[in-house]
Parts: sequence; C-alpha cells; structure tokens
Amino acid sequence: QVQLVESGGGLVQPGGSLTLTCAASERTGSMGWFRQAPGKEREFVAQINWSGGRYADSVKGRFTISRDIAVNTLSLQMNSLNPEDTGIYYCAAAYRLGAYDSKQFDFWGQGTQVTVSS
Repeated sequence: QVQLVESGGGLVQPGGSLTLTCAASERTGSMGWFRQAPGKEREFVAQINWSGGRYADSVKGRFTISRDIAVNTLSLQMNSLNPEDTGIYYCAAAYRLGAYDSKQFDFWGQGTQVTVSS
C-alpha cells in the first residue's frame, strides 16, 4: 500500500503562487494531481510519468508538475492563481505509466485545501 501525504495548501490572493508537495512511501509509475471544488466532481489537473507532464487545459501554462524520483516526491507549482482554482487538491499514484483518468490511479492522499481569495 503506497502512502501519499500532501502539504503546501493554504490561502492565497488572486494572481499569487503556491507550491504543493506530495511525499510517497514508495516509487510508482505515474503520479498526478486532481482537485475538487465545492459542489463539483473531482477533476484532473496534471500528471507525470518519469518526466514531462500532461495538464488540464484550465491550468496549462500556469501550473508545472515535477517529480523527484530519488526521494519519491511530487510537486505542483501553481502560478497566476484565480478563484476558480479553489478546491481540495489530491495527490494520486498509479503503478502503470500514462495514467491520467482518476479510475487509473491506485492510491490517493487525504488532500490539501487551496483557497484563492482576496
């Protein structure tokens, strides 16, 4: 069982930046970030295999996903944040490579709250 622990959430003003981090207990194939806004379904944000990244259109150009394989950590650098980015952000891990749909991920963290508000 892979344990995932997110950190770095908080309150930020519109236009601001925030970095989320996820510590994994072991290495997996794919890792990703999802988010869930109040009253909405969980949605894909970004995913990464060993390198590179795939992004939702809503965050492309503003968010950057990265991974440190050596220490099993995943990060999400979020810039130019707006109120629509508010939600609980979840780290996810999958044994397979190329996972991007929530059903393809095997393990989930507890989530960290991100609130974008003035």
